[in-house]
Amino acid sequence: MPRGDLALSPAPVLRAKMALTRARSLRWRLWPGQAAPGLRILFYHRVADEPDELAVSLRRFAAHMDLLADEGLHALDVEEAVARHAEGRGAGVIGLCFDDGYADVADHALPVLERHAFSATVFLPTGVIDGTAALSWYDHPPPMLSWEQIRAFDRAGTLRFGAHTVTHPNLTAIDDDAARQEITGSKAALEARVGHPVATFCYPAGLFGARERRLVAEAGFRLATSCEPGVNTPETDPFALRRLQVERRDALLDFRAKVAGGHDAPGRLRAAYRHWRFGAATGAGF
Repeated sequence: MPRGDLALSPAPVLRAKMALTRARSLRWRLWPGQAAPGLRILFYHRVADEPDELAVSLRRFAAHMDLLADEGLHALDVEEAVARHAEGRGAGVIGLCFDDGYADVADHALPVLERHAFSATVFLPTGVIDGTAALSWYDHPPPMLSWEQIRAFDRAGTLRFGAHTVTHPNLTAIDDDAARQEITGSKAALEARVGHPVATFCYPAGLFGARERRLVAEAGFRLATSCEPGVNTPETDPFALRRLQVERRDALLDFRAKVAGGHDAPGRLRAAYRHWRFGAATGAGF
């Protein structure tokens, strides 16, 4: 049975996180206030009806995308969403992406995106796609996209692809040479497969610091996403774009609140959770 990354957290921690998320969403519904203007980027991992903490159900994902469309919002891949906002054409635009490159993104998310004429970025750890590396949090990893699929989807345009290192390490925990190879190696491998430059990068688990930011910029990327919640404005560092994770246990109320700015500020216990979960407080994450 697959075990998602969050499944490595004890059940009481997961229940506490869900309760805190719900409390913030309820507060937003009662006192919505004025949402800060700018670009919000949502991210998922999997879309599957499986007991995996990284998997949002098919029904919920479809409901999320239906809600965006009903609200007059348009989900776009990270590169296009950032460009629209930079050009002053970002009204109603939401950024959308998926981390890791699971096959169920194509099986279950892609048809929904196509129905709404949405697009999304999929961030790939290239060694995992190759089969030369494995995602450490799974006993039996779910299927990943193949390079043949990635090339075909890249040409079709609904899914665009960004780099997510080679082996999905905690970049802050490895030395300079290893971090550089993870970053530049993933860019080179992905570009060789899709046949064009790749502009976007995603820090694994959102963990990064000044060194990782510098290495990503030096590698030739133009954008990099964290997992720090919040809204992106023209003043936001393009190598530290903020994102909001849509989680398995989120109710539709939670999704509405995240889209509308109700979860822009980090939760009070977030730093402590990340230090416990990853042994590091740098960068961003769940």
